[in-house]
Amino acid sequence: MSRVKALRPALSQADTRAAAPEPKAADPHYSSPEHRAWRDTVMRRAGGMCQWPGCGRTGVRLFADHIVELQDGGAPTDPGNGQALCGACHARKTAAARARRQRG
Repeated sequence: MSRVKALRPALSQADTRAAAPEPKAADPHYSSPEHRAWRDTVMRRAGGMCQWPGCGRTGVRLFADHIVELQDGGAPTDPGNGQALCGACHARKTAAARARRQRG
């Protein structure tokens, strides 16, 4: 009976401690008085409820979300381009928008 030798991996593991990611830098738009006023308007209009169709969650943290994202040409301070979303709906919407952008 012959024995099969285990092969060593062809690629070694990278030490991620040596290649730290660049620190995130917030877009200055999000700390502007105009954005804060937009966010306040969007949140007040939502009345503490997620505005995603079919969700309507209350009593959870809400995010002021641009319906058409800024990088897709959405108006940054138009209240009509804003909605309040719970964390789950915001994550789902953001992931879908990123996937759409990657597909082109």
